[in-house]
Amino acid sequence: MTHEVSIHPLVSPWGRFGLYTFFIDAPEPAIVDTGIASSPADGMAPALESLGRDIADVRWILLTHGHIDHLGGAHALWELTGRRARVVIHEADAHLLRSRRAHVDQYVQVREQYLHDPNGVEKQTEAAEAVISGEMEPTVLLKGGENLSLGGDVSVSVHHIPGHTTGSVAYAVDGQRSVFVGDAAQIHGAANGFPGYEDPAAYRSSLRYLRDEIRPRNLYLGHPYRTADGTPHGVELDSEQSQLALEESLDIEARISATAHRYLHEGLRETDSVYSPFAPVAEELGYQGDPTLEPSPFFTTMHGYREQFDRNP
Repeated sequence: MTHEVSIHPLVSPWGRFGLYTFFIDAPEPAIVDTGIASSPADGMAPALESLGRDIADVRWILLTHGHIDHLGGAHALWELTGRRARVVIHEADAHLLRSRRAHVDQYVQVREQYLHDPNGVEKQTEAAEAVISGEMEPTVLLKGGENLSLGGDVSVSVHHIPGHTTGSVAYAVDGQRSVFVGDAAQIHGAANGFPGYEDPAAYRSSLRYLRDEIRPRNLYLGHPYRTADGTPHGVELDSEQSQLALEESLDIEARISATAHRYLHEGLRETDSVYSPFAPVAEELGYQGDPTLEPSPFFTTMHGYREQFDRNP
């Protein structure tokens, strides 16, 4: 590359929190992640207008993974580009773009058994209808290892970094090591205060890959993840901050893993605790957040360790 491409965070309103997406100001402009259904019109369009850019000119929609707050606005954004933008997602998460029901099924398969909410499926169905702007077929299905040309001398390399979801990917702007990882580096988690990942072993491996192989000069996070005392990181980290965030994410995962496996070996017991059957894990880790707040990273992560233990006690 002969020059560095500009990257701009775009914040879209959502309840008490903002949703972060990123604009890559390339000859073929790209937006990384799309928030929810309202995000393109309410957040991205005015933010781009303030930069002197038009959302209709976006030509790439790069999805880091399939969770509702990252792909919910994809169809709406695609429509605002005159359906000209290419929508990109890893093949393992593509079903979450194709089907709202897939998000409900994911809830039923994992979290429902711990949350015991008689209205849980109904709530999940309503949420999927409200915040996913439309079901659609992706334009480009990724496996990892691809290189996407954004026009001129700007290109993006795709790295498969599973763990948070099976189809999580990182997009790295070639030549400047600007890396978008979505939710693949959780530190102490976001507002809920606990890191969320479906596959602990894959999450750990992906963090090491990001730290040791990619070594971002700038790391762009999907949310303002928290430090141990609850202080939010920014979503744009420099080289030193990136390495610290990846190291801290690994340290926290190791601590959770050791605690979870100790109690899995002892045998889980159902109790009246809101953290049941993982109450001893929450107590030892000092976690006092509300695990019933969806998408419940506590139970998602604990279920991942439980599945891992069942495969290899």
